[in-house]
Amino acid sequence: MRVFSLLVSLAFVLMLSINGCSKKSTNGAAVTMHWDRDMCERCKMAISERKYAVEVINPATGKVYRFDDIGCAVLWFDEEHIPWKDQAKIWITDAKTGEWIDARTAKYTDDSITPMAYGLAAYTEKTFPAGHQAHDLKYAIDTIHAVEKLNQQKLKQEQAGGAPQ
Repeated sequence: MRVFSLLVSLAFVLMLSINGCSKKSTNGAAVTMHWDRDMCERCKMAISERKYAVEVINPATGKVYRFDDIGCAVLWFDEEHIPWKDQAKIWITDAKTGEWIDARTAKYTDDSITPMAYGLAAYTEKTFPAGHQAHDLKYAIDTIHAVEKLNQQKLKQEQAGGAPQ
């Protein structure tokens, strides 16, 4: 009887732990970010800068992936060969208000100081700063790839013993 009670207790604890760890469906909406606790999926840094955070939601499972910079999200899609990237719901914080906005329709500037130094900040039509040129997500992705290519060239040069340019 004691063994049976122990097995039932263990099964109950196991069921609770599995259920507690499952990802809840988000219906595609951005979910609460736990600032300074949630980690970037790609670089593993704590996400603390509220002006540049990104959430990517897998449309099939509802699983949320968090990033500290749009650059990390774009490179993660490439590096992990995410097959659902074109269907993913991508949220980014508005650099002025901190509200979640759709990254695919956001307007970007390219002169900000961001966590991973890609320089891209997102805005809505209403919050876009005057005097800046507005860019779309395609421009942002191309900029990230160009910056990353330069970074890789510098790294190779340093590893070969040459001074960085």
